[in-house]
Amino acid sequence: MKFTLSWLKEHLDTTASLDEILVTLTDIGLEVEDVENPAAKLSGFRVAKVLTADRHPQADKLQVLTVDQGDGVPLQVVCGAPNARAGLIGVFGVEGAVVPSNGMVLKKAAIRGVESNGMMCSTRELELGEDHDGIIELPSDAPVGTAFADYAGLDDPVIDVSITPNKQDCMGVRGIARDLAAKGIGTLKPLHEVYRMAALDAMEGSDPAPAVATEDRDGCPAFYAQAVSGVTNPASPEWMSRKLNAIGQKPISMLVDITNFVSIDLGRPLHVYDRAKLSGSLVARKARAGEQVEALNGKTYTLDETMTVIADDAAVHDIGGIMGGEHSGVSESTTDVLIECAYFTPEAIARTGQKLALTSDARQRFERGVDPAFLDTGLAIATRLVLEHCGGTASAITRAGEPPLAVKTMAYDPALSAGLGGVAVEPSEQKAILERLGFGVAADWTITVPSWRRDVDAAPDIVEEVIRMVGLDQVPSTPLPRAPGVAKPTATAEQLVERRIRRAAASRGLNEAVNWSFISEKEAASVGGGDWTPMWVLANPISEDLKVMRPSLLPGLLSAARRNADRGATSIRLFEIGRRYFRNEDGTSLERLTLGFLLAGDKVPRGWVVGKPVVFSAFDAKAEALALLAAAGAPVANLQMMPLENNSAGTSFHPGQSGTLRLGPKTVLAAYGVLHPTLAKAFDLSGTVVAGELYLDVIPAKRKSGFMRPVYAPPALQAVTRDFAFLVPETVEAEALVRAVRGADKGSIVSARLFDVFAGTGVPEGQKSLAVEVTLQPGEKSFGEEELKAIAAKVMKAAEKLGGVLRG
Repeated sequence: MKFTLSWLKEHLDTTASLDEILVTLTDIGLEVEDVENPAAKLSGFRVAKVLTADRHPQADKLQVLTVDQGDGVPLQVVCGAPNARAGLIGVFGVEGAVVPSNGMVLKKAAIRGVESNGMMCSTRELELGEDHDGIIELPSDAPVGTAFADYAGLDDPVIDVSITPNKQDCMGVRGIARDLAAKGIGTLKPLHEVYRMAALDAMEGSDPAPAVATEDRDGCPAFYAQAVSGVTNPASPEWMSRKLNAIGQKPISMLVDITNFVSIDLGRPLHVYDRAKLSGSLVARKARAGEQVEALNGKTYTLDETMTVIADDAAVHDIGGIMGGEHSGVSESTTDVLIECAYFTPEAIARTGQKLALTSDARQRFERGVDPAFLDTGLAIATRLVLEHCGGTASAITRAGEPPLAVKTMAYDPALSAGLGGVAVEPSEQKAILERLGFGVAADWTITVPSWRRDVDAAPDIVEEVIRMVGLDQVPSTPLPRAPGVAKPTATAEQLVERRIRRAAASRGLNEAVNWSFISEKEAASVGGGDWTPMWVLANPISEDLKVMRPSLLPGLLSAARRNADRGATSIRLFEIGRRYFRNEDGTSLERLTLGFLLAGDKVPRGWVVGKPVVFSAFDAKAEALALLAAAGAPVANLQMMPLENNSAGTSFHPGQSGTLRLGPKTVLAAYGVLHPTLAKAFDLSGTVVAGELYLDVIPAKRKSGFMRPVYAPPALQAVTRDFAFLVPETVEAEALVRAVRGADKGSIVSARLFDVFAGTGVPEGQKSLAVEVTLQPGEKSFGEEELKAIAAKVMKAAEKLGGVLRG
C-alpha cells in the first residue's frame, strides 16, 4: 500500500515529522517497507530559460539552444524537441545529472559536431508522464534557477506500507490515518471536509435510475449504481495525476482515475461502464459454465458457475469484484456512464481469483472485506467527482439487494488488557483508544464494532487493538514460573534421536541442507511418487515447482548437489533431516521422519598417493547408513542386508549397486546405494552419485531403564582373536556369513568382521574365499585348548549351513 506524505496529511491533521510517522506506523503493526522521495532523483534538474534557438548546422531536426539556468552563465545545448524556442521556460538537466527514465548520466558531448552541455527534458524522461512529443513548458513566471523538484512540489516522500490480511480497514489512506490518529500523533479530519462536501449524503439526481439487479445474493449481496449523462472524459487534473504517478499508478483518463483514486484513498473499489456499450440492464449473477470475458488486462478468461459476474442481456462485462471487461470500459468518446458501487463476499472473491490466477487492486480489497456500510457514501463521493471534473447530470440511485449490515457487539472487561495482554491500561485510556478507532463503548463496556472491522470477533481482539496502540514494546518480558529443583527433560525421544544423528552426520563430514518440503510433480515422479504411493498435491501452490509434498528427501538433496557442482564444488557431502509425506487410502496424511544423505564428486582428490581421484561407491553409502543408524540407537548388529524391492526407493537406485538394511524381512530401516543413472541425469549430475535414506520413525525405541548408566566393568582377561577362511558359493553374501559366525557361540564370541575377499587362482570356479576375524572374550578364566577347539567347531558348523568349508 503506497501513499505520499501530503496525501496522508489530507486526512490526518498532524505536526509530526516524517520520521515520527514512520516509527509510529511500524509500532502499530503497519510495517514500513520502503520510503522514497521523488525529489532525490530530480536533484540535478533546474528551471531554466531558453535565450536563443538557432538551427543546427549539420542536422535539420536539431536546434542549438542557449540556456540560462540561473547562474548568469549561459550554456549551449543541442535539442531535438519541436517546441524548443527562444523564451521558453522548461526543465534543464545539468552535467552529471541522472535521467530517471533510463539512468543515463548527462555529460558534455559533441552532437553532430556541436558541443552540448546538459539536456532540456520531456515529461517522460523525468518519469512524470508519458508525453514525449516535446520538452516541458513551464509558466512564464516560473523562477529560473530554482530546483525543479521544489518548484513542482515533488518533495513529497512516498511511503510503502505492508498491510497484513486482517487489516482490511487500512487498504485506504484514510484507514491508515485513522490508526495514526488513534495512536495520538494527530487527529482524523472529517471526511466531508476532505472532499469539500457539505454532507456525505447520497447525491440523488433527477434522471431515471439505472436498471441493475443482483441475482447472486451469496456472491454479491448489494449492487448500487448511479448513471451520469452528458460527461466528458478529459485527462485528470494535476493534483490527482500527481498522486497516482507518485505511487506508480498510471493516469489513464478522468473517469478511470476517479475510480482508482477513491479505491486507494478510501479503500472503496468502484467501476465505471460506458452505457453506450451496454445492452439492457446490468445483473450480478453466477457465470454460466464456459462463458468468457476479455478483461481490462487484455486477457480472455473462461468462467464457471461458481463465479460472480456482472452481465447485461448480451455478454459478461465484469468479473465481479476483481476486474472489469475491456469492451464495456470508458474511452475518450464516452458521454454516458454508469457508476457501480457493489459489495462482494470476500470468500467468493478469493475463490474466483485463485481459480483464474487473477489479481488486482480491487480483489485485494474485496477479498479482505470492504466496509458494507460505505456504499452510499462511496457512490456519492464518486458521483461528485465525476460531476465536478467531467460534467453531466446525475440520475437517481438504484439500490439492488442489501449489504450485510448486522451490528456486532460484545461484552468487554478492561481488566483483560493486563490479564491477557500483559499491560495494565487505565479504563479511560482504553475507552479513548477504542473510540478513536471507531468502536462504540457503552457505560457497561458493551463494545460496538465498526462496520469496517470484520476481523474483530471477540474480547481478545479488543485487547489486541488496545495493546497495539499502547505499544507492544510495553509488554513486559515475564519468565514462566519454574518448579524448584533440577529441570525435567523436555525433549521427546524423537527429538533426542534427531539431535544425536545430526551431530553424528556432521562429525562424519556431512554438511546439513535445509530444503523445501514441496517439490514439483516431475521431481516427485522421478523418485516413484504417484506410482507406488499416492502423492499429496497442493490445490493452491505458491509455484508449479512447489506443488507436491515430497515423498522422498532425494530430490531436494539432488538439487542442492547440482547447485554446489555448478559453483565448482568437487566433493559434495550433504545430509538432511526432515519429513516425507504420503496419503493413506482413507485420505489421511502420513508423515515419516527421515534422514537423507548424498555423496557426489571426489571421495579422495587426485594426488601422488592415489593418482586419479577416488569416487564414491555403494560401500561408502552403506558405511554412512550403518554409522548413522548406530548413532540413532538402531540394533546395527542385528540388521540384515537385503536387495531393494520394486517400489519408490527401488526406482531411485541402481539395481545392482544398492540394498536395504532391515530388522527382519519387512522392517526396512534404510535404503542406500548408487543412484540410478536416469535419476542423476534428470538433475543434471554427472559421475557416480551415491545416496541413502534412513527411516528414523521405524527404529525400535529402547526400553526405558532409567537415567543411570550401568557401571562399566572392564573384562579381567584379555580377548583372543582367531582367523577363519571359508570357501563359499559366489552367491553367499559376506554379511550373512559374518552374522552366522557371530551367532555360533554367543557366550564367547563378542565380534566378527570380514577382513578379506578373494577369488582367483587356488579358488574353485563358482566359489570365493571369505576371511573372518573372530574375537573371543574369556570370562572368569582363560580359554583352554579344548575350549578353543570346541568354539572353532561351532564356527565351522555355522559356516557349513551356508555351504562354506574351511579353506585348507
